[in-house]
Amino acid sequence: MIEEVYNACVRCGLCLPTCPTYLETLTETSGPRGRIGLIAAVDQGRIDLLSPGFVEQMSQCLDCRACEAVCPSGVEYGVLVEEMRARIETAVAPNRPPAQRRLRDLLLHRLFASGRAMRAAATLLRFAQRTGLQRLGASLFGLRDAAALAPEIPDRFFVADGRRYEVRGAAGTAFLHAGCVMPVAFARVHEASIRMLNRARLNVVVPKEQGCCGAIAVHAGDPSFARELAKRNIAAFEASGADVYVVNAAGCGAALKEADRLFSEDADWSEHAARFAARVRDITEVLDAMELDPKIGSIESTVTYQEPCHLAHAQRVSAAPRRLLAKIPGLRLIEMNESAVCCGSAGIYNLTEPEMAARLQRRKTENIGATGAAIVATANPGCALQVAAGLRAAGSPARVAHVVELLDDAYAAYGATVRRA
Repeated sequence: MIEEVYNACVRCGLCLPTCPTYLETLTETSGPRGRIGLIAAVDQGRIDLLSPGFVEQMSQCLDCRACEAVCPSGVEYGVLVEEMRARIETAVAPNRPPAQRRLRDLLLHRLFASGRAMRAAATLLRFAQRTGLQRLGASLFGLRDAAALAPEIPDRFFVADGRRYEVRGAAGTAFLHAGCVMPVAFARVHEASIRMLNRARLNVVVPKEQGCCGAIAVHAGDPSFARELAKRNIAAFEASGADVYVVNAAGCGAALKEADRLFSEDADWSEHAARFAARVRDITEVLDAMELDPKIGSIESTVTYQEPCHLAHAQRVSAAPRRLLAKIPGLRLIEMNESAVCCGSAGIYNLTEPEMAARLQRRKTENIGATGAAIVATANPGCALQVAAGLRAAGSPARVAHVVELLDDAYAAYGATVRRA
C-alpha cells in the first residue's frame, strides 16, 4: 500500500528548490509535491492511470531522490514513482506492438542480464567507433544525440571471472560489484578500485556468478525482473564469504542497498535480502573508513566534484568523496554551484527524455565552467558520460574522472604497487 507514503506529504514545498525538473520548468506538476498529488489522485481513482499528463510526469521525473533528502516528513518519494511506473508498464505491456516488445526484451532482459551479451554489443560498438560507422549511422538514422553520449569503448574489458586479489595482512575481504555497463565502458575504474581496496588492506573477490544490479529494470517498471537480478547478486555474495559488497557506481549502489524492498512480500528471500543490503557500501565509504597509506603522490590540478544523485540523495554519501579528494596533495577542490542537482543522466533518462536531459546537461556544464576546474570528479558512470558529452559540446578542455581513478593516479605517482594473486 502506497497510501500511507503519499499521505505523509504535508505539502510544505521544501522539496521544490531541490527538484531538477521544477528548477527548469517552475511548474507545480513538474515538482515532487505536484507529482505526489497526481499519484494520490490516480491511486484513489480520480485520475486515470494512463492519462497522458500523468504518464508524462512519471516519465519526466528523474527519480533522483533529491526531494527525499530534504523532506521533513520522510516521504519515500522513490517508492511512489517506482510503484506507479510498474503499474503503467503492467497496463501498457499487453498492447505494446510486437516489434517494440521484442526490442524491450532484447535490451532489458537479454543485454543487461548477460555479461557476454554486453561484451558482444560493446565489441560491435567499438568497431563502429573506430571505422567511422557510428558517425555514419548516427547521421543516417538521426541518432546524433544518442551517439554523442556513447562511451568510447576501450581495448580491453573487465571480466568478472572469480579472480581474487590478495594482500598480506588483510583486514577483510571485499566483493567488487562488476555490473553490466562498467566492465565494458569503464574497465579502468574497476582496475583502479581493486588497487585502492588492496591499498586499504582488503582482499578483493570478483565472483563470476554476479550480474546487473537491477536498477534499469526498476526504473523501467519491471520489479519482477529486478528481483531475479537481485537474487543472483545476493546468492553470489553469500557464497563468496566476503565481508562487504563494494560498488563503484552510485546508481547500482542505491539499488543494491534497497534490495530488501523488492522482497517485502517474499518470505523465502526477505531475510537474505535484508542481510545483503546491510553489507552494501559505496567504494568511497569503504576507502574513507579505512586507514590509507599516507605515502601518496600529488596531482597538481584544480578539481570540482559532481555529486551523483543516487550517492548524495539515495545513499546520503556526500562528505566521503570530498574527504578522499582532500587527501591528494596538490589537488585543489573547487565547489561548483548546484553540485547535487542532477546532470540529466539518470540511468537511460537522457535517451527517454532527451529534451529535459539536454537542458539539465547545459545547466551542469555551465556550473562546471564557472569553476575553471580542469578535472570533474564524480562517482557514477552515467554522470561521467553525461558530463563528458556536455563538456565536449561546450568546447571545454576539462576531463571527467572517477574519484577512485584520481586516488589511484596519485598513489601510482608515488610508486605504489599491487600484488595480484
